Amino acid sequence: MPTVSGASRGLGKSTALNLAKKGVDVIVTYHRNAEEAAKVVTEIEQLGAKVVALQLDTATTKTFDSFAAQLQQVLKDNWKTEHFDFLVNNAGTGVHSSFAETTEEDFDHLMNIHVKGVFFFTQKLLPLINDGGRIVNLSSGLTRIIFPGYSAYASMKGAAETLTKYMAKELGSRQIAVNIIAPGAIETDFRGGAVRDNPEMNKLIASQTALGRVGLPDDIGGAMSTTGYAYASLLSEDNKWVNAQKIEVSGAQSI
Repeated sequence: MPTVSGASRGLGKSTALNLAKKGVDVIVTYHRNAEEAAKVVTEIEQLGAKVVALQLDTATTKTFDSFAAQLQQVLKDNWKTEHFDFLVNNAGTGVHSSFAETTEEDFDHLMNIHVKGVFFFTQKLLPLINDGGRIVNLSSGLTRIIFPGYSAYASMKGAAETLTKYMAKELGSRQIAVNIIAPGAIETDFRGGAVRDNPEMNKLIASQTALGRVGLPDDIGGAMSTTGYAYASLLSEDNKWVNAQKIEVSGAQSI
């Protein structure tokens, strides 16, 4: 059973729904939008899977103790267990600002969510993850494909890529595999729907992508589901030997 952070919208929502389509129960988290989270819960239940939505602020580490306790109780009440199998660290936000104009406040906000949050949230939940489980972190194609205005955001994702390798090395004794997916440009409401709702940007990115279009949320959600793409179904038992890998899911953008 997976826990997917930031699943009230976008890639997290798609991942949770793709898991549910395969009959996998899921725990989803949301930051502020309880209404959207409730809609996700309804969709998952209609697919026949069991689901619980929990509020979580991944930027505030002091809340992780209470979240872990709440999660443990939810596992016991709903699944008669104290452990879960998969953790998908999806929650995130972005800041578009030039290197010269990025503020320390923006930098710290991104750091707290994408690096510090992932580090200590995963650390806090380790006792609840089954041996032989899976952890999937989220990076970005922007660590390879350089677009001005994303120096801080991409730097955080670069740190997450390095952290993934260390997690894989240190959690190997428990047979926990840790990998990271790096999506290319995706049509979501990320950064106000900049890719989805800006025809010129959408056309430009599509022209730079080998498959000729911009990615959709299900292109990423499917890659993290229990079957998904043959090489990127990172939560599947079939791919238990895939470990410490960065897998870009971009349709071959900017190659």
